[in-house]
Amino acid sequence: MPPTRRLLGALALAALPGAAALLGLIAFAGLAPLAGLAALVVMLAGLSWLLLGHLRHLTAIGAYARAIAAGEPASPPAAEPLALDPTLAPALIGALGALREREQSLAAHAALAERTLAQLPDPLLLVNSEMRLKLANPAAEALYGGPLQGRDIVGVLRQPELLEAIDRIMLGDPAETVEFTMPVPVERHFAVQILPLPAAAGETTMTLLLFQDVTKMVRADRLRADFVANASHEMRTPLSTLVGFIETLRGAAKDDSQARARFLAIMQEQAGRMARLVADLLSLSRIELNEHSMPTGTVRLDDVLASVADSLAMKADARSMRIELPAGMAALPPVQGDSDELVQLFQNLIDNAIKYGKAGMPVTIEAKSCPPAAAMTPARPAVAVSVVDQGEGIPKEHLPRLTERFYRVDTARSRDLGGTGLGLAIVKHIVSRHRGALEIDSELGKGSRFTVYLPVAERVSTSARSAA
Repeated sequence: MPPTRRLLGALALAALPGAAALLGLIAFAGLAPLAGLAALVVMLAGLSWLLLGHLRHLTAIGAYARAIAAGEPASPPAAEPLALDPTLAPALIGALGALREREQSLAAHAALAERTLAQLPDPLLLVNSEMRLKLANPAAEALYGGPLQGRDIVGVLRQPELLEAIDRIMLGDPAETVEFTMPVPVERHFAVQILPLPAAAGETTMTLLLFQDVTKMVRADRLRADFVANASHEMRTPLSTLVGFIETLRGAAKDDSQARARFLAIMQEQAGRMARLVADLLSLSRIELNEHSMPTGTVRLDDVLASVADSLAMKADARSMRIELPAGMAALPPVQGDSDELVQLFQNLIDNAIKYGKAGMPVTIEAKSCPPAAAMTPARPAVAVSVVDQGEGIPKEHLPRLTERFYRVDTARSRDLGGTGLGLAIVKHIVSRHRGALEIDSELGKGSRFTVYLPVAERVSTSARSAA
C-alpha cells in the first residue's frame, strides 16, 4: 500500500486542472456551486481509484529494486491491472535480472582471478601512476611483510635499481628485467620483469612487476665453482699421497710385505678421508642450495636427540664417555624443520664433543623452551638445545671463525681425528635454513658449549599466542 502522503500529493496534482475548470464554469458559465462540488467529488473519487493502483504498482517495483540492489532475495511484483503502464514492471525486472547476472559473473571472475593470484608461487605487484600499490598477491606480501595494497612503492621496495626501472617504464620506456639481491634474513636473488600495463577507459597507465626467484640458479653456479675449488684444494694432499704410495708399491716396495701392509693402511685412511670430504661437500652444497627456503615439516626433538645418541653410543664408549640426554625432553614442543637435516646437525655437534672432549667425561645435552634468540629472524618462540663437552676449550679469538668451511683451530689434530673442516659449516647453514640461531661459548681448560635455537612449529606457537 503506497503512503497516504504520496497518494494525496499525486491526487492533488492530477485533480488541479479539472478543479480549475470547474471553478471557471462556476464563475463564468453560471454552473451551480453544489453541482460543481458534486462533479469535483466524482472526479476525485475516479482519480483516486486510478492512482491507487498505479502507485501501488510503483511501490512494489521500488521495493523489488531496493532488495535486488541490497543482494537480498525478492520475488518480482505481481501484475497490476490498474497500472497506467503494465509493461513497466516486466521491463524493469528484466533489466535488474540482467544486471544481477552480470554482477554475479563479474564477482565470479574476480574471485577466480583472486584465487589464481593467491596460488602464484612468485610475487606480483601492480603499481599505479601515483607510485602506490594497486595489487599485491600473497607471495609478495610474504616477501615484503604485507599487507601492501595502497602503500607507497618507495616505502616497500628498498632496491634503487627497481625504483629507477619503474620510473623509466612510467615515462614510456619498454619492458625490462632487473636483477637484485635481498641479503636478509637469508640471501635471496630475484629477476623482476617490469611491464607497462595498457590503460583501460577512465584509468591511468600502471606498471606490473613479476618476480622470479632465481636463488637456486645463482647458488648452483656459485656452489659448482666452490665445490671444484674446495675439492681440488683439499684433495690434493691425499691424492698425492695415494699416487706416491702406488708408485712405491709398484716399484721399490713391490715385494716388501711389511711396507705393503703399512702403505695400504695409510692409503685406506687417505681414501676414507677423501670419501668423507666429498660426502660433506655434497651435503653442504645441498643445504646451501635450499637455504633460502625454510622447511615446513614438524619435528620432535626428543626423537632426533635419542636417535643421534644411539648412533654415536659406540663411538662414545670407545673413549669411556657417555651421552647424557636431558630429563623430560618428551615435553619439548615440536619445532619447524627437516628431520634429516636436524639429525645431521646434532650428529655433527655431538660427534665433535666426543672427539674433542676429555676421555672418560660425559657429553651433556641440555634442552628447554625459551624466547627467540636475538639473531633469529623472524622472531618466534624457540627451543634451545645445548651440546656441552668438558674438553680443552677453544681460544676466544677462534670462536668467530669456527663455522667457516675448512677452518680448523688445530689442523693436524683435526685431520688425525678424521675431521674434514666442514662439520660446523654444515651446522651453520642448517641453522640458517631453519631460521634459527647458533651460539658458541668456550672456556680454556673447562670445555665448550654449542647452543642451537630452533623455532617452535607454527601451529604450536600460534596456539600458545591464542591461549595467552
